[in-house]
Formats: sequence, structure tokens, C-alpha cells
Amino acid sequence: MKITLLVIGKTDMAYFADAIQEYRKRLIHYIPLDMEVIPDLKQVKNLSEIQQKEKEGECILKALQPGDYCVLLDDKGKEFTSMQFAAYLEKKMHVVPKRLVFIIGGPYGFSDVVYKVASEKISLSRMTFSHQMVRLIFIEQVYRAMTILKNEPYHHE
Repeated sequence: MKITLLVIGKTDMAYFADAIQEYRKRLIHYIPLDMEVIPDLKQVKNLSEIQQKEKEGECILKALQPGDYCVLLDDKGKEFTSMQFAAYLEKKMHVVPKRLVFIIGGPYGFSDVVYKVASEKISLSRMTFSHQMVRLIFIEQVYRAMTILKNEPYHHE
């Protein structure tokens, strides 16, 4: 199984990009994690929120492959502790044959069509974070989950 983080727009703040790269480098020893970036939409000022979500949704659907198991990072999703998330990933490693795709939507969330193709929704917190920060938090939590599963000292209870 491979984990893919599918995001809208590039990470343009260097300190987030550096930290994301650091955790991706650490994850190489545990599990493959790709980060696929869907370019930001152009001329969004002429689009309503719904139209922007629909256009982003079309791009998300084009990025998906047959057999992908899609999980939306969504504020209405299920919340986990780090230990629970580690157990969740371990379970998915045994049942997802190809790609476990976690998706971070655009600034207005997801279109209805993206909600329909998703298998699950996960929330990282009930707080709101910038999309760039969510990327870092998510990748760090995947790394933390892997160290928990390997009984390594990164995570302390």
C-alpha cells in the first residue's frame, strides 16, 4: 500500500515546505508517501464558491486512479488520537491494495461529487488551520503513527 496526499495548490511558504520535506524524508523508512499537487485554479474571482468547489472537484477526480481508497481531510470527519490514527493506518495497510489517498480540498471544501467518491472523512482537529499547515500536521501524524506502530520513542504517552 502507498499513501498519497492529494492537495490543491502548492506549498508556497518555505518553512512549511521544508518541514513537509523533512517528514517525507523520515517516512521513507516506513511507508511510501507521495504528495500530489493539483494547481490552483486561475481567475477564481469570477467564480462563486460552489463553482470553485466544482472545478476543484473535477481536478481531484482526474487525479484519482481505479482502486484508490479516498479519505477526505474534512472538519466534519472522525477525530482520532495519535494512537487511534496509528491503529487506523495499520488496519488500512492490510485492506487497501493500492493507494490510500488522503485529500485536502480548496479553501471552500469539497464539491458534492468528491464527497460521493470518498470512503471516509477524517478531521485533524475541530480547530481551523491553514491548508499549508494541515499538510504539515497530517504528514507529521503519519510519521508519528509509523513510529507508534514500530514501538519507537518518538511518541510519548
